[in-house]
Amino acid sequence: MVINTGGETILDEPKITADMGIIDNGPGQRNNLTDPFNNYEGKIGIEIRGSSSQSFPKKQYSIELRDEAGEGIDAPLLGLPPEEDWVLFAPYNDKSLMRDVLAYKIGRDLGRYAPRTRYCELVLNGNYQGIYVLIEKIKRDKNRVDINKLNPDENSGNDLTGGYIIKIDKETGSGNGGWTSNYAPPNRSGSQTIFYQYDYPKAADISTEQKNYIKQYMIDFETTLIGSNYNDPVTGYSRYIDVDSFIDFFIVNEVSKNVDGYRLSTFMHKQRDSDGGKLVMGPVWDFNLGFGNVNYCTDGTPSGWVTNFNNICAGDYWLIPFWWDRLYQDGNYRSKLAARWAELRAGKLQTTQIHAYIDSVYSVLNTEAANRNFVRWPVLGQYVWPNYYVGSTFLDEVNWLKNWISQRLNWMDANMPQVITSLERAGVNLTIFPNPLKDNVHVEYAISQSGTFTFELLNPLGQSIFLQSITHPVPGTYQVEINPANLKGSKMLFYKARFGEQVFTGKLINID
Repeated sequence: MVINTGGETILDEPKITADMGIIDNGPGQRNNLTDPFNNYEGKIGIEIRGSSSQSFPKKQYSIELRDEAGEGIDAPLLGLPPEEDWVLFAPYNDKSLMRDVLAYKIGRDLGRYAPRTRYCELVLNGNYQGIYVLIEKIKRDKNRVDINKLNPDENSGNDLTGGYIIKIDKETGSGNGGWTSNYAPPNRSGSQTIFYQYDYPKAADISTEQKNYIKQYMIDFETTLIGSNYNDPVTGYSRYIDVDSFIDFFIVNEVSKNVDGYRLSTFMHKQRDSDGGKLVMGPVWDFNLGFGNVNYCTDGTPSGWVTNFNNICAGDYWLIPFWWDRLYQDGNYRSKLAARWAELRAGKLQTTQIHAYIDSVYSVLNTEAANRNFVRWPVLGQYVWPNYYVGSTFLDEVNWLKNWISQRLNWMDANMPQVITSLERAGVNLTIFPNPLKDNVHVEYAISQSGTFTFELLNPLGQSIFLQSITHPVPGTYQVEINPANLKGSKMLFYKARFGEQVFTGKLINID
């Protein structure tokens, strides 16, 4: 990616006009600076972006694709869907070069929209600037946040109900306006508040009616959530929010232990009522301080919940809304969270799958580009705010990241709510826990008469890997404990329990 500003200095704002060309000769092909621009060639507007990252010598940029008249145009960059607004992210204090890319990949693996990314190398005004990541900017778009377009004159009926994007973030540079929540963040040490900002429509475009609508919707949601009947299945919080999206948002931020999670760079959106209409959390955004890359507040250790931030750093200006603690108090929410975690740990969030993706990224970057990047920016072996770990080499940084993720997932396995399989039929009550499996499997059964109880575990091929049959002369509550050594090798197991004429079958998830 080659950008030439014609001698002008790139500012924080406003954007200045520059020329940009992209050379992309395809997978496995070398891209030379002398090659013709074959992916994009044209005008852009460019400005420095970010908040604390602006203090780093390696700058990140917002770019807007423009025509010769200076008007915004859409174009597909590096195979991504066409748009005019993009982010050139500069990994600097993240010396693995992949924390944001990994977090967005996890978000997409959960089936949610999360910004797509492409690695590139930037040459600015003839000077090599190292590895950058081209990232889709969060915008209302059929290929990004796919919600209805909301025009300024759509101020009544179903039209007024969507779509909206709002966010919790630092207010510097946004200029979006917004409103303060009626409910202070829990455990605040001073007068901190939660401020919701308009992101779409922008403050310059949103009408008074639209401002009032989305503000009232959020007030109604928060008032219901904090109320005594908050978990009523009809009138409670689930009337206002897409609960599954909240759970997925929680999982991505907790897997990464994102210190900024829930309180900064936190987006949510609402579609029109006729198209679903509930508040959806996301897209996820900004993870350069995730995955153990922070030495303050939540710290870089792989243990602890980010939702506990207010108790750890009560003096921070930006705190977490009360939502997350309140949601966790609801048993139905915890059950959904447990089931979703079990599903993901048996699939997309298997440790081996995440490690394989990290290895694949490392393999590509380490071929040549990483060396050029770290020659340009010699940060290896040096502390860069707010590093928790400082590795001597690129490989050290990547291996530490992989090891941290292993420990983090193990900690979450041990501390997430558990799925408890509980079944009851005439004469017998069966409970199996935990699920997903971790240590010993407990099979508890209460029988109302004497008889023989049989429990069998089978692998996905239908082969029996555990079988126990016990005859009980008297009624009572009994337990079978299965050693985890019997469960190796299969991510999915099936059980069959029999007592008299009653037969129970089901599946268990093995995350070992």
